[in-house]
Amino acid sequence: MSAASVERPHDERPLIAEANRVMDRLPGYRVEIIGGQILVTPPPDVPHSRALTKLMRPFITAGLDDGETEVHQGIGLWLPTDTEDYAIPDLAIVDADVDDHLVENNSYDPVCFRLVLEVTSRNWKNDLKTKVAAYAEAKVPVYVVVDRKHQRLHVLTDPVGDEYATHRFHSPGQLVTLPDSIGAKVTLDVAEILEAGRAKRTPEQS
Repeated sequence: MSAASVERPHDERPLIAEANRVMDRLPGYRVEIIGGQILVTPPPDVPHSRALTKLMRPFITAGLDDGETEVHQGIGLWLPTDTEDYAIPDLAIVDADVDDHLVENNSYDPVCFRLVLEVTSRNWKNDLKTKVAAYAEAKVPVYVVVDRKHQRLHVLTDPVGDEYATHRFHSPGQLVTLPDSIGAKVTLDVAEILEAGRAKRTPEQS
């Protein structure tokens, strides 16, 4: 059963109030609270967006945006790691009744999340460490990371405590089939996704 979708007064949520002030000052930035700390991520670059577009296609083609599930970018996930914690994954597959699971601050109960996915940016350590622990504690069944820094795809499953019992790395040239628990058979081409996320060389760099 999800928490009641009642917004608490901001004086009872000082970190959320501060996070909202940061968003007002920095339009387009992603602001999250994890472990009682405010994390601020600059707006994504074009390769980041391009990788997300490539990723959405196989999920939608598999029918995951119809029926029992939906595919979303940038929706809030309420975390159990601290009293005001929430994350905003780049992409998520959620149950179709997600609207019934609003907790607060435009964030939703993790019970309705089947998969979360992040495409790394300059603060890639957050995706490979901080968010691993947060999503595991939230019991999100599948966490996928497009690791542009190290040019590989991570698939983490079987959350236990603050870690995932299974963490597999995949390199360009491999095809990765995601767990059936997401609701459909989806296979990702690692090379295609990483290439989409790679910055294109300008004429000056050639």
